[in-house]
Amino acid sequence: MKAIGIILAGGNNDGRLGVLTDHRAAAALPIGSCYRAIDFTLSNMSNSGIGKVAVLTQYNSRSLRDHLMSSKWWDFGRKQGGLFVFTPYTSNAGSTWFRGTADSIYQNMTFLKRSNEEYVVITSGDSIYKMDYRKVLEYHKEKNADITVVYQKMTGKDLSKFGILQMDADNKLEGFEEKPEQPKSDAASLGIYVISRTLLINLLNQIIPEGRYSLVKDIIIRFIHTLKIYGYEYDGYWNAIGTGIAAYFETNMDFLKKDIRDHFINEYPYIETKPKDEPPAKYNRGADVTDSIVGSGAIFDGKVEHSVVFRRVRVGKGAAVRNSILMEGCQIGENCVVENAIFDKEVVLSAGQRVIGVSSEEPAVLKKGTKL
Repeated sequence: MKAIGIILAGGNNDGRLGVLTDHRAAAALPIGSCYRAIDFTLSNMSNSGIGKVAVLTQYNSRSLRDHLMSSKWWDFGRKQGGLFVFTPYTSNAGSTWFRGTADSIYQNMTFLKRSNEEYVVITSGDSIYKMDYRKVLEYHKEKNADITVVYQKMTGKDLSKFGILQMDADNKLEGFEEKPEQPKSDAASLGIYVISRTLLINLLNQIIPEGRYSLVKDIIIRFIHTLKIYGYEYDGYWNAIGTGIAAYFETNMDFLKKDIRDHFINEYPYIETKPKDEPPAKYNRGADVTDSIVGSGAIFDGKVEHSVVFRRVRVGKGAAVRNSILMEGCQIGENCVVENAIFDKEVVLSAGQRVIGVSSEEPAVLKKGTKL
């Protein structure tokens, strides 16, 4: 079945990621020592045979656009189809920022109208998972659904951060609560939707003139009893870094688990990213790096354990880094102690500094370019 993809990558997640999204979109956040968050959705699209994908950006999009400058890494460098990056429309008559998820697609309606594919797969750009969208499309067709919403059972998690589905025995939606305080089920929407292209165009043309701009509130919830909307259960690894600092920290630390790391890095189909030409990591005499993943170009003289280290990081003699995330270009001076922390790019600690967070749930976070 032919489909096009739309990746919603425009938000800063309402400040839930703090200083980490002061200068970048959530979809551009570094993951697992070498990836960006959007790499996972882009790879899923390509690996599912979807060759035409639009990325809708808005907030602090420079870093994201730089990452997407060449589409060949995800196999979108082709004559037919390809990767399209859209921002809010600006003209002499004025400009309008995206007023919601539905409005972001409506403002790029030409992309839908100039496509010939029957279906549209709509996803977010800040979730970490591996999925074959072809299975969702097959399910969508089998159910003769108007809209399919991908969900996951999340027993034991804080469901107030998600949209919660209520379904009948056939998985047809009977209710949808957006971030409820007292959820009626544990079926959480993953923000992945399948809909026919023509139906999406018709619905957008109906709701936007009425001042309605949300995919969830103004399409799924509003038409839940008039359209055939079904849930598709996904039971693989999934995490949304946009729900907060703790989720971002947890997702990166999950890459220290061999089964999860192998799932994304060593098992086909692979997650691809824009490569960087750096030398291998260097471990000098006295370096002690355990239970960690490290990026290229890093140099170690000190101790690192249970941490995620990105490229071109330097850890000095006598320094100790534990249970932390060090993004590109960080410099840790001699005899420093770093624990339960997230360092954005190019953080520099002079000799003897100590940065210790409360826990994995409440890590210390230093913004880009901090010098202590």
